[in-house]
Amino acid sequence: MASPFRKDFLWGGACAANQFEGAWDVDGKGPSVSDMCTNGTHEQAKRITTQIRPNTLYPSHEAVDFYHHYEEDIALLGEMGFKTFRTSINWARIFPTGEECEPNEAGLAFYDRVFDCCKQYGIEPLVTISHYELPYALVEKYNGWADRRLVDCFFRYCETIFKRYEGKVKYWLTFNEINCGMAPLGAVLSTGLIRGYEGPVDQAPTTQQERFQALHHQLVASAKVVKYAHDNYPDYRMGNMMLFTPTYPLTCNPDDVIANQRNMQKITWFCSDVQVRGAYPYYTKRLFEELDVTLVTEPGDDEILRQGTVDFYTCSYYVSNCISGDPSRTHNSGGNLVDGIKNPYLSASEWGWQIDPKGLRYSLNEIYGRYGIPIMVVENGLGARDVLEEDGSVHDDYRIDYLRQHIEQMAEAAKDGVYLMGYTPWGCIDLVSASTGEMAKRYGLIYVEKYDDGTGSLARRRKDSFYWYQNVIRTNGEEL
Repeated sequence: MASPFRKDFLWGGACAANQFEGAWDVDGKGPSVSDMCTNGTHEQAKRITTQIRPNTLYPSHEAVDFYHHYEEDIALLGEMGFKTFRTSINWARIFPTGEECEPNEAGLAFYDRVFDCCKQYGIEPLVTISHYELPYALVEKYNGWADRRLVDCFFRYCETIFKRYEGKVKYWLTFNEINCGMAPLGAVLSTGLIRGYEGPVDQAPTTQQERFQALHHQLVASAKVVKYAHDNYPDYRMGNMMLFTPTYPLTCNPDDVIANQRNMQKITWFCSDVQVRGAYPYYTKRLFEELDVTLVTEPGDDEILRQGTVDFYTCSYYVSNCISGDPSRTHNSGGNLVDGIKNPYLSASEWGWQIDPKGLRYSLNEIYGRYGIPIMVVENGLGARDVLEEDGSVHDDYRIDYLRQHIEQMAEAAKDGVYLMGYTPWGCIDLVSASTGEMAKRYGLIYVEKYDDGTGSLARRRKDSFYWYQNVIRTNGEEL
């Protein structure tokens, strides 16, 4: 039977600069928000500090040192047959404080080398412009995206990289998981609403007003650079990137159904409605009234949003949850950015993330039915503890099983008629967990000898999943 996936389907994998690059202060790079975060565990949240503390482990400082291993790593991706590699540019490597008039040439040259190396192996870069690496100086001076002036800082950054990498990068995503700005953890990772704050990253003291105001600034910034790219670089394809966590009514009680619908509107659809349709959705007025939010906007913002719509939709997909209209039933079901009630029909990972492959098919149909533009799943994977055997092998059948089930459901979605353009499982190279700051929660198809105490040789090892995925790509998803 022929593969249901398109002949030009972009098989690959995904990483983020702040989680695997390392070299946090090398060649003129400035500190980012992630560089100020300590390590943590599933039981104890990582913390953010306002200064680098002595005798404290900051995992992003070395991470898995892609900065000095990129040639080896990209060669391994090429060996797997990657068609695309989703990575990100670290804003603070290009503009160390976010406000310089001239970019840091050493930082620009590094990404030249990375993209040139990708091209050697026939790998198309898929670049996230801002993936949880806001320059910390912008937090100290402006309280991050709370301040409208960051729109201009971001625009200058984008002008620079669009010009520099013309002919090397075609596919761009503006903000990673932009809707996570609604969650407490997003105030650290995404919007940087943490000036002066030290403490657990999931307890940053922000209000709904602050979160949605910061989101407005990001949405305007995204639309401005999308329009700029369309006007000046017609070959560029511009996408958004959403955290997609579908929720289901806990029961068929109409109260649960309505509560779930409202939850999906706020968490799942709000940002993409703006980025794809070009305007705030119809339910915004009541949502803001209930949350006591009053946006401060400027003349012309509506037109900017209207003109800056994206060409394709991308998302991460890891978990699903249930929602109840009964507030006493709502509790955290696991995962790092969304609340909900555990689904009794699903199993969960060691970190409490419920595993729902069929939810991916459901989600892709819902997204495509709503927007009708190409979709790419740019994050999906299983965080698990891997055992490195004495012979250097890693037998991760559990990861293969997870990925297989999700690819099977993507195939079903493609048969349903959904336009799927690609798939990049998360953390194709082991990296630092964004939510917990640990190495033990591994996602990769490539094992990196780096551990939670900061030690490790950084040697790369092919896991069993490496060879399995290599064959999936070779057969365009026919053999799973």
